[in-house]
Amino acid sequence: MKKNNPISITRTPEVDKKFQSYSEEVQKKLEVLRELIFECAGEIGNISYMEETLKWGEPSYLVKKGSIIRIDWKPRTPNQYAIYFKCTSKLVPAFKEVFGDTFKYEKNRAIIFDLDEHIPVPELKQCIKAALSYHNVKYLPRLGLK
Repeated sequence: MKKNNPISITRTPEVDKKFQSYSEEVQKKLEVLRELIFECAGEIGNISYMEETLKWGEPSYLVKKGSIIRIDWKPRTPNQYAIYFKCTSKLVPAFKEVFGDTFKYEKNRAIIFDLDEHIPVPELKQCIKAALSYHNVKYLPRLGLK
């Protein structure tokens, strides 16, 4: 396991309010995604600062040279939650090519999880790292994913 580099995280108070608005079960699931995002940022090595804020009403994570990552649960799909990526990027198409049916996808914008589903953590971490370093990897075949 790679050692995490210290990262400065700026969080807006609205993020905490958003997390508190979820049910306890959903909160726990989204906290896992949140921690994976932080962990991946620390493992990349060239990220020293992350902004955690709300974009489109969803907890969102921004780093220099990266593509925005958002996480959320929607009332219209109460048994699912998701990690969202910029739909005009090459991210989700590359994830589909490399990981196939390891994940469920929502078009070119999200990886969807059922609340009772086990998350394939090693594969998801590769996806998160690709998003956090997107502007450095977007020209690589399959974004450098293996």
